[in-house]
Amino acid sequence: MQSYEFHYGPKLIAGQGAATRLAELLPPGPCLFVTDANVRALGLADAALAALPGAVVFDAVEQDPSRDTLLAAVVAGAGCAAVVGFGGGSPMDVAKLAAYLLGSGDNLDAIWGVGKAVGPRLPLALVPTTAGTGSEATSVSVITIGGGVKNAVNSAPLNADWAVLDPELTIGLPRHVTAATGIDAMVHAIEAYTSARRKNPVSDMLAREALRLLSQNLIAACERPGDRQARGNMLLGAHYAGVAFDNAPVAGVHALAYPLGGHFHVPHGLSNSLVLTQVLGHNMQAAMAHYAELGCVLDPSLVRLGTQGQAQAFIEQLAELTHATGLPRRLSEVGIGREHLDLLAAEAMKQERLLVNNPCPISEADARRLYEAAL
Repeated sequence: MQSYEFHYGPKLIAGQGAATRLAELLPPGPCLFVTDANVRALGLADAALAALPGAVVFDAVEQDPSRDTLLAAVVAGAGCAAVVGFGGGSPMDVAKLAAYLLGSGDNLDAIWGVGKAVGPRLPLALVPTTAGTGSEATSVSVITIGGGVKNAVNSAPLNADWAVLDPELTIGLPRHVTAATGIDAMVHAIEAYTSARRKNPVSDMLAREALRLLSQNLIAACERPGDRQARGNMLLGAHYAGVAFDNAPVAGVHALAYPLGGHFHVPHGLSNSLVLTQVLGHNMQAAMAHYAELGCVLDPSLVRLGTQGQAQAFIEQLAELTHATGLPRRLSEVGIGREHLDLLAAEAMKQERLLVNNPCPISEADARRLYEAAL
């Protein structure tokens, strides 16, 4: 038997209206409710806040949240007994670190990296309103620290006490958000399954089931935004993928995606989508057997092909699925040109914590070539 460790992460509560049960999960006293202005404007938080009298609402979280935003949330949460992160990956990432900094009193600059945050945190519940980031399932928080650079804290205390999956919160999400976050979740599953570090049978099981749920429901969720069955399956798939990659970490696709968000403010899920097939092609020789297995998850009829045929079909199927969502397919469509290639390649090399997990090395020259192929 392979030697490995696996950590399941937060307790899970799921179902229609689950977000209204937050008060049952948290200790008495005011909670810091971290969200963003768009979630508030759409009314998604109304029912949850009605069930949390006295909550201190911090709704200033932006896409790719900054260090200043995080520290402002910590100031807002002084005296609170618990923290709720409610929204997409950005509010949940801010909530995780705010809960930790409020509970531990640690200095933020002392805990960047892996395993450096070891103190206590406040009780924490995370409620995703998109089916994509899996942030509610992970011990990672990513913050933009200036100049387009993103730093991460990856430590067990950032795992929430509760993850709350309520498909009602995702009903009516715009098609492009549903698509981008869904592709993001699929990338989490794929990179967990092929991770060069800590890949194990339990993460593999979750990654395969995540990919099955996501691939079978993404287009339905895009085309029928009120389809609660599809929405629920997407949330569950994204959560499974989050638990999988919290144990078998993501790699090259994310490493190349981060500079697109940090420097050009391309949404994270779309960033992953734009470089996905290029990085998978780069990894083909090293990851062919795994890609073949995932190809058969997407399409069981591929069992009639050999390993190389299955792996190639897998990449082609992902390209077709992305095209069917209607997302932009080229970097040029989001304002990125040839003049940006050197910057992007250099910035990708800073993502050492991700590149080390890739099935094969990605050099700066490789990164530049992959970005060029995605133009």
